[in-house]
Amino acid sequence: MTAIDDLTASWNLRGRAAVVTGSSSGIGRAILLRLAAAGADCLVHAGRNRGGAEAVAAEASAAGVGTQVVVADLATSAGRTELLEKARDWRGEFDIWVNNAGVDVLTGEAADWPFARKLAALWEVDVEATIELARAVGARMKQVGRGVILNMGWDQAGQGMAGDSAEMFAATKGAVMAFTKCLAQSLAPEVRVNCVAPGWIRTSWGEEASEYWQKRAEQESLVGRWGTPEDVAAMAHFLCCDAASFITGQVVPVNGGFRAR
Repeated sequence: MTAIDDLTASWNLRGRAAVVTGSSSGIGRAILLRLAAAGADCLVHAGRNRGGAEAVAAEASAAGVGTQVVVADLATSAGRTELLEKARDWRGEFDIWVNNAGVDVLTGEAADWPFARKLAALWEVDVEATIELARAVGARMKQVGRGVILNMGWDQAGQGMAGDSAEMFAATKGAVMAFTKCLAQSLAPEVRVNCVAPGWIRTSWGEEASEYWQKRAEQESLVGRWGTPEDVAAMAHFLCCDAASFITGQVVPVNGGFRAR
C-alpha cells in the first residue's frame, strides 16, 4: 500500500455506523451528508421535522450507504431513551455519535420568548441531552473498545460576548465544552471525545440577519467571510476519522480565525 493509499484509507468511513442528532437541516445535515459521502451508514435524527429528515436520508442513500430516520424529542429523558433504543435497533453498535442537536431561539416563535424560557430550552437540549446521550453511548463504546463522540460548542464561549443571546449561549455551550474535556478523560483510551466550536456560520439566522450582523460576522473572521455548514462538516469528518486518531479532549474552533473587533 502506498502513502497515498494510507492517506485515503485514514479518511474513509466505509463500514462504520454514525448517528448525528439534529441532522434534518443546517449544520447537522451537512455533517451527516459528509460522513455518508465518506462511506458511513448514517442515522438521521430530527426533533419534529420528519420530512426534512427523510429528505436528508434520501440524499445520503445516494452515496450508497445505509440510512435510518428517527424522530425523537431530546428535550425529555424519554425522548433521549427512545433515540438510543432505536439507534441500537438499527445497529447493535455504532462507531460515531455526533451531538449536534440544539434549540433555535433566534428565529421563529422562539425569538420572542423571554430570556428564562430560552435558557431553559437550550439547557434541556444543548446541555442535558448532550451529556445524557454522550455518557450512555460512551459507556458502551468503551466496553466495545472503540468509538468517537463529537459535541458542539461555540467559539466565543471562552472569551465572552455582550448581549442576552451571547450570555445564554456561552453558559450552555461553555458547559458542553468543559464536559467534553472531562468525558474524554473518562473514556480514554478506547473512545475519543472532541468538540467543534463554530463561529459565525450562515444558517437560517445568518441568512436573515441585519446588515450590522452581516458585516460583524465578516469582520470577526480573518478570512473575511461567513462560515458555512460545510466548513463545520469538514472538521467533523476529520475528527471522526482515523486521520485524527491522536486527537481527543479538544475544543476545535471553526471560525476562519477569530479577529477581535
